[in-house]
Amino acid sequence: MTESKRYDCSRGCVVERAETGELDCTYRQGCCKLEVYDWLAGVNQEQYDDFFEVRFKNTRKGIYRNGSGQSIKTGDLVIVEAANGHDLGIVTLEGPIVGRQMKCRKINPETFEFKRIYRKAKIFDIEKWQEAIAREHETMIRSRQIAAELGLEMKIGDVEFQGDGTKAIFYYIADGRVDFRQLIKVFAEEFRIRIEMKQIGARQEAGLIGGLGVCGRELCCSNYISSFQSITTSAARCQDLSLNPQKLAGQCGKLKCCLNYETAAYMDAQSRIPKIHNPLEFEDGLAYLMKTDILREIMYFSYDPSSFANLYPLYAEDVWDIIRMNREGIKPESLKGDSEPVAPEFVTAVGDDAINRFDEARRRKKKKKSRNAQKKAAPVAEVNASEPADNEGKASEPGKEKQKKEHKGGNKGPKGGNRNGGGRRNDRPKKENI
Repeated sequence: MTESKRYDCSRGCVVERAETGELDCTYRQGCCKLEVYDWLAGVNQEQYDDFFEVRFKNTRKGIYRNGSGQSIKTGDLVIVEAANGHDLGIVTLEGPIVGRQMKCRKINPETFEFKRIYRKAKIFDIEKWQEAIAREHETMIRSRQIAAELGLEMKIGDVEFQGDGTKAIFYYIADGRVDFRQLIKVFAEEFRIRIEMKQIGARQEAGLIGGLGVCGRELCCSNYISSFQSITTSAARCQDLSLNPQKLAGQCGKLKCCLNYETAAYMDAQSRIPKIHNPLEFEDGLAYLMKTDILREIMYFSYDPSSFANLYPLYAEDVWDIIRMNREGIKPESLKGDSEPVAPEFVTAVGDDAINRFDEARRRKKKKKSRNAQKKAAPVAEVNASEPADNEGKASEPGKEKQKKEHKGGNKGPKGGNRNGGGRRNDRPKKENI
């Protein structure tokens, strides 16, 4: 990427200045928020020929009617009608797909008053537009300072200048009602533009700013979500998720929107799983429900309610049959004959930051042990070879030397001996690091 080329992902375009000094701005498909794929490309419907979807900064979009008579297509920069003055945007959709978008937004093309597209943008329009864009960041920083000086409990999240540079939209977040009459006066004197204050929520702010989620993908609110639904902790409960606010909250500080994605699938699976209030009765004892795999519809039972060591899996259909048999006074033989016990699946979080974090330390220890073993083996072999046999014809046992060294490295108590009080090592198994 050269210094003359700049990618404006908030507007979905590439700005490049040629060697002659002319400014070239082109639409970059795929680099914009709330992008819509035109899967009706090539389909011709005359009733939607004059309607176009025009996008501006971040997630602000609108449907406009072409009143210029010019031939306009996707990717063109156009001058559109605004409340005061005019604005500059990029055409992102055309044709029948615009009709689908109007139906999604509940817009009736016969009664709705569409704003007009005046003409295609010229070079001096793009130059003026880029000058206004260059002022946005400094304006946002200064506006935050002014709001803090006035003591207003609000947060200005973003600033968007109009295409002609005569108006700016200030997006702010506030928990309660804010009296910003004095603030607007200060803004008008400071920036010499018309001011529009627009309140947004925390989820909408995350969509404006954008970012990556914990899944590694782009935030859903900046990718495709245009209408936000209410999310409660009941969606997490039905999925057996831990009610940890740090894990359930997204970058906006609210509950993640993706909690609602799989809720319907979990509720459908739970409708086929029986609710166990009492243990199941078998001839060899009572079986207690320990855990449930909702999506696989498998329930795990144990004869010991305080232990997860031996779990016996049963499908939900079989559990329904056993419940009916218990109601009729019939007890099945046993769980042990039908299936083998299953150990609980446990995944430790130790070492998740690096898979080979202990490899180097282990290699060093192995090298030291091999070197020490080579040094000790050489003199012992010489002594054994030169030492004559005793009267009974038996050579000395080299294992005694090894046993003595093991005693020296054993667990010693306060008096220097073994903790067991004897001369042998402690036979208790060592604890394994989990």
